[in-house]
Amino acid sequence: MVEGIKWQKSSFSGGCGEQCLHVAKHGGEILLCESDDPASIITTSPEKLAAFIAGVKAGEFDHLVG
Repeated sequence: MVEGIKWQKSSFSGGCGEQCLHVAKHGGEILLCESDDPASIITTSPEKLAAFIAGVKAGEFDHLVG
């Protein structure tokens, strides 16, 4: 993970280990990374993340899990 950035762990990640999702806001962008590969960071905009979250809440991606 990038140093100097305040990361927030998802409360759904459980006890951490290798299954944690971390999110941060930096320079107007949203950063996401997983604890098992912290060097790989996904970058998106707040608007795109909001659209994704709305889709998750609406069940648009339910077919991808379970």
